[in-house]
Amino acid sequence: MAGTTVYDPDGVGRCLKSALTNAGVPWTHEEVNGMMGIPKPVVIKACLDNAEMEGDVSAIHEDFRARMLHYYATDPEVREIEGARATFDRLRARGTKVALDTGFDRSIVDAILARLGWQDAVDFTVASDEVPRGRPYPDLALKAMTACGVEDSGRVAKIGDTPSDLEEGTAAHCALVIGVTYGTHTRDQLLPFPHTHLADSIHQVLEIIESL
Repeated sequence: MAGTTVYDPDGVGRCLKSALTNAGVPWTHEEVNGMMGIPKPVVIKACLDNAEMEGDVSAIHEDFRARMLHYYATDPEVREIEGARATFDRLRARGTKVALDTGFDRSIVDAILARLGWQDAVDFTVASDEVPRGRPYPDLALKAMTACGVEDSGRVAKIGDTPSDLEEGTAAHCALVIGVTYGTHTRDQLLPFPHTHLADSIHQVLEIIESL
C-alpha cells in the first residue's frame, strides 16, 4: 500500500522514527528504511536489539499506530499514487483479481481504505496482524491467493517498493515479482534483491502484466 499504491512521503518512516524517539530508542535512517514493509513490531524489536536496549515493543507499536491513524486521517498529502485506482479498475475489468497486502495492521489498513474511498476498489486486503508471519515470508501473498480463489502462484504478480516485498513474492513463487522504484527504495537499492522486473511507474507495472 504505502509507497506502491498510496502516495506517502515517508509518513510511515516519520511516524515510526517519532515513536522510537519518544521511547528513547536510537535509530538511523538507513536502519529504519531498510526494514520498510516488514511488520512494525518486528522492526521495533530489531531497533531495540540493535541498540542493546530493553523496551516495551507493544507500547512503542501502539504509539506508532496512533500516529499513523492520525496521519492517514488528517495529512493533506495522503493520496493515491497517480493511476492506482485506474490500474485496479482495468485489471479487474479483464478478470484479474486485485489484492493489497501490507506490513500495517488492520486498523491502519482500514483507515487508508476509508481515506481514499477504496473499500470496494480491490477484491481483498490482508494486514500483517492477520497472518502468522509478515514479510519477507510468503504468508501475506498466500492468504491473498486463497481469498481470491487462486491456487497457482505461477499466475500471480507481486508488486512492491521494498526489498521485503520482493522477497515475499519470491518466497511465494509468484510468476512476476515487480519492484517499483518510485517508493521507499530506488532502482539501485532494489536491484540486488530477487525480482523479475523493476518498474518506474504504476503505468509500467500495468504494461508488464498486460504484455504476458
